Amino acid sequence: MTESEGERRPAGELEASVLAALWAAGAPQTAAQVRAAISQDLARTTVATLLGRLHDKGAIGRRPGGRGFLYFAIEDSNGLTARRMHRALDQGGDDRSLVLARFVEGLSPDDEAELRRILQEDRL
Repeated sequence: MTESEGERRPAGELEASVLAALWAAGAPQTAAQVRAAISQDLARTTVATLLGRLHDKGAIGRRPGGRGFLYFAIEDSNGLTARRMHRALDQGGDDRSLVLARFVEGLSPDDEAELRRILQEDRL
């Protein structure tokens, strides 16, 4: 085992590394190419599992290529963050208005002003 035996990486850290590799590549990649592009020394099966999970979550796409799949990012990091925010809002219970109100309460004045600007811009 490694020097960090018994320690687990924070949830999402490995998925973030895989996504970063796909974004940096700018073209569909095999699991082996993704594995070679990330800094962690991971087993082939670990990378395949991560790619499968990201695909199941809708964060990446895949298409047949060679003897397996070619994986590609569906959206950039900002789009992925927005998707996560929508998912959190959908899981917030019956009162979406309350969830949104609490979210806005936590915004900095600059972020609140930016949100108002975006909402006004969309109405034009």
